[in-house]
Amino acid sequence: MKLHVNEVHIDEQLVRGLLASQFPQWADLSLTQVKPVGTDNIIFNLGTEMCVRLPRIPNAASDIEKEQRWLPKLAPHLPSKIPSPLGKGMPSENYPFHWSVYSWLEGKDVLTAEIADFDQLAKDLAQFLKALQKIDTTGGPLAIHHNLRGTPLVCKDAEAREAIAALKTMFDAKAVTALWDEALQADDWNQKPVWLHGDLLSGNILIHQGRLNAVIDFSGLSVGDPACDLMIAWNLLPAESREVFRKELGVDDATWARGRGHALSQALIFIPYYLHTHPVGVEQAKRTVHQILNEAKELRQ
Repeated sequence: MKLHVNEVHIDEQLVRGLLASQFPQWADLSLTQVKPVGTDNIIFNLGTEMCVRLPRIPNAASDIEKEQRWLPKLAPHLPSKIPSPLGKGMPSENYPFHWSVYSWLEGKDVLTAEIADFDQLAKDLAQFLKALQKIDTTGGPLAIHHNLRGTPLVCKDAEAREAIAALKTMFDAKAVTALWDEALQADDWNQKPVWLHGDLLSGNILIHQGRLNAVIDFSGLSVGDPACDLMIAWNLLPAESREVFRKELGVDDATWARGRGHALSQALIFIPYYLHTHPVGVEQAKRTVHQILNEAKELRQ
């Protein structure tokens, strides 16, 4: 099923043709589409140690060069695994975008994995982010130049309010608007911009033997305000582990409030766009909004 009006068709036959013409040494390896399917990219498991990742839409295609350049530079400094580029595919007459071959990373997404200890997962995620934020940002892509989530939260204001109006029968619009306004009132990031993942959601972490093993999908990678990487606190972690995550990171009140705002806006904007095409993602987004609403209600009591 198509998720976007401007996406291209991708199937096994297409991928095999691309491999045969550009990476013939891998053309005879097994090829299996990975599910659940991503919103911006489609991934095929290639053999036992690699995968092919192909953008579905033009916006995603623009991230290929960034990932190819920066992931090998970031990887040595991080405590968890991240994708390692093995090849950069070129556009063809049958496929208009650049694409990538990556190392295959072991693990399951949180929907299918058994998480042994959410507090430990919270600590692992915090350690990953602390390490990422310490890496030298010289030459890194600035979020403000690419309209990514590391920009001020107000950049999402129009989209968030439009989504709140569209979802007024699903959520308490007054309560959601109050939470969104509160996030907008938080002080902006006034420190040196740092590296951020940009899309740190439950679908982009891999669990192995109950622990965080890898973080994937760096299409939102940029340098800016790290608050957006706090989305995972409401997207995945239960309330008690959310506090463990915050304590481990040492996040100030304003950054935490902006992080909550990013989690809220991401979920709100996601739901109406994918309402009839991505049921798994929509349910996850609904849970995120409810987590934020429930947290606010408990704090008022």
